[in-house]
Amino acid sequence: MMRLFISLFLVLFLLSFPTPSWAQDTAPEITEEQLQKGDEIAEKAFEAIKEGDLAKSETYWGELLEMFPQNPAVWSNRGNVRLSQNKIESAIADYDHAIAIAPNEPDPYLNRGIAYEIQQDWDSAIADYNKVLELSPEDAMAYNNRGNAQAGKGNYQEAISDYEQATSLNPDFAIARANAALNHYQVGDEEEALKETRNLVRKYPDFPDVRAALTAMLWAQGKEGEAESNWVAVMGSDARYRDIEWLETVRRWPPKMVKALDDFLSLN
Repeated sequence: MMRLFISLFLVLFLLSFPTPSWAQDTAPEITEEQLQKGDEIAEKAFEAIKEGDLAKSETYWGELLEMFPQNPAVWSNRGNVRLSQNKIESAIADYDHAIAIAPNEPDPYLNRGIAYEIQQDWDSAIADYNKVLELSPEDAMAYNNRGNAQAGKGNYQEAISDYEQATSLNPDFAIARANAALNHYQVGDEEEALKETRNLVRKYPDFPDVRAALTAMLWAQGKEGEAESNWVAVMGSDARYRDIEWLETVRRWPPKMVKALDDFLSLN
């Protein structure tokens, strides 16, 4: 369940690894034959990810590390695969290696921040996202993720600011827009939250998160028929929204939104 949350709501990193550049490894003894073999193993690692065999992919990245121990992309990619299997400490250790080798590359900080979020180490996560933004000031994902960590700390206004900065950089960043709406509801801006959620449903009618949010908001306003209609669409695509514990601990909706949906589920 945690793996699915990471892939859907944070980075989508398992489908977007950069192709490793083996030539970046500066060890003088590397041969053309080794580089070719490295490419072949990397291809197998990516293929294993596509097939959902993350343990096999992790093994392939381990083989590549034996061949190219100074390549930060290999450390970072193995960290991603470990993180997706909820091997949090091992993933952090891999990101630490990647950062030690290439301290000015933003991706390992971004992914380590996600690992810290899973541990609910909000301050460490924020520090990593701050570093990403220092290195890459227009990284919309870093703003969204820092918003997630701020919301985890209960800093909802700061979270809204980060989500809105993410959407100003990338207006099509649907999850950041959804996160902003959820946090507007949390701080009492219910009309703004409802307006933005309706807009998102119109633009992304198959996006279950905003359908579920709209269900909760409408039910709280007494618009039962419209709420029920949106809930049917949610259940047709993602039944996890019935699970309040998942909503709180994995998706991490803010408390007022969780209560609003729980009220709907309890009374429906």
